[in-house]
Amino acid sequence: MTVKNNLSRRQFVGGVAAAIGYAGFGPGVDLFAQSRGAGQAARAKMPLSEAVAEYEAAAKLANNENPFGPPDSVIKAMTGAFKYANRYGYPDGGIVDAIAEHHGVKPENVILGAGSSEILTMTDTTFLQGGKKVVGVEPTYNTVYQYATNSKADAIKLPLLKDYQQDIPLMIHTVKANYRDVGFVYLCNPNNPTAIVIPNREVKQLLDSIPEDVPVLIDEAYHHFVDDPSYETAVPYVKEGRQVIVARTFSKIVGLAGMRLGYAVAPKTVIDRMRPFAMSYGINAIVKWGGAEALRDTAAQEKVRTYTINMRKKVTAELQAHGYETLPTQTNFFMVHIGREVVPVIEEFKKKKVLVGRPFPPMTQHLRVSIGTEDEMARFTAAFKEIFPAKGKASTAADRG
Repeated sequence: MTVKNNLSRRQFVGGVAAAIGYAGFGPGVDLFAQSRGAGQAARAKMPLSEAVAEYEAAAKLANNENPFGPPDSVIKAMTGAFKYANRYGYPDGGIVDAIAEHHGVKPENVILGAGSSEILTMTDTTFLQGGKKVVGVEPTYNTVYQYATNSKADAIKLPLLKDYQQDIPLMIHTVKANYRDVGFVYLCNPNNPTAIVIPNREVKQLLDSIPEDVPVLIDEAYHHFVDDPSYETAVPYVKEGRQVIVARTFSKIVGLAGMRLGYAVAPKTVIDRMRPFAMSYGINAIVKWGGAEALRDTAAQEKVRTYTINMRKKVTAELQAHGYETLPTQTNFFMVHIGREVVPVIEEFKKKKVLVGRPFPPMTQHLRVSIGTEDEMARFTAAFKEIFPAKGKASTAADRG
């Protein structure tokens, strides 16, 4: 898949670069702020030009980003919105109405966040007051747990099953056993970092089995990359009036990770409880216009989806042929079992200018790798084969049933 470098894209990127230069950023800028590996402090001391050069030279497979960036339609919409940069009460591109129409709900069922991470922290603040606890699995996307700890709340973390699925019966039992102390349940579906889905029948089983006044936050950041027919979005449960909060993001398939835009869809009563804790004024005019246009450009999303699914099949098959087991993936990343601790391996990849995912305890011998461009994936597989010797053909967890 190729992405055109047309005039609108150059104008937008050039304008951003000019703004950065005008702001006077120099030595001390860390363009690797999203990477969590060793060496970040050293990079922070680099002159800007060296930091940019190092960043551009690396295959960036650590943070589950869209490697192609936003489509031209979105670039054009964002470029046009720059004229509102000096205004507070600017037209916002109709972003909330666009989201509501996209999901077939009312605007009152939508709340914005600076990325879906803000939706997660907003949910914590709303529902973990008074010592309430969040129930979820480990490992998963742990922003919910981190924020709970920061706000002096707590989490009940349940282990995954042997096949790395989320244990829904155990979750149901845990919620019932701790009912008075549970603020909400967290499901990341598909899960990050395992990339495995919870079938819709199990989501329904959970909702039907726990007390109906316990909210369930379902993080669908990777929804667009699923091709497993057992999976369904949880938005229909919102329409039924269940206490379900569906979190979505524009960071993945649309390619707006650096712009920060996410949202939640939930019943009005739930949204009304969350709204006092929203920081929506921190979301800029440019990304609101881009987000509204992104929802309309379904063709661009389909290109990214098709490329991602094909590439993840190709690369995981190549790793399996090399003798290394991969978990069945339904996202824009995958996990491969490397058979040794992942932290030193991350550093080995970094020396080869390939950035891969951080450790996810207790799965410390699994390496998470994002799907990048064709060139980035070729660099990854070449580096993998240099670091790891070939073994007999491996099976996937799906092969074993």
